[in-house]
Amino acid sequence: MASILIAFDSTQQALRAEMLLEYADIEIDIRPTPKEITAGCALSIEFPAEDLQTVAQVIEEEKVEIRGLFRPLAEAGGYEQIR
Repeated sequence: MASILIAFDSTQQALRAEMLLEYADIEIDIRPTPKEITAGCALSIEFPAEDLQTVAQVIEEEKVEIRGLFRPLAEAGGYEQIR
């Protein structure tokens, strides 16, 4: 199953997003931010790709500050920023 990663510039925003997404019933995993992604926070949130629209809506409506949304690149490894 494909997944998307949210990277943050602050731990406060990561924890806030975790609470909001759990409240919205999105299945998430908190994980270390991959070294390929430059971010100010060591925590990232991973979620199923099919929940992207709902996650984007929560982030926008609640004004959560993020570094970006990233999709893993299967062939080459690493990540591609999608938003």
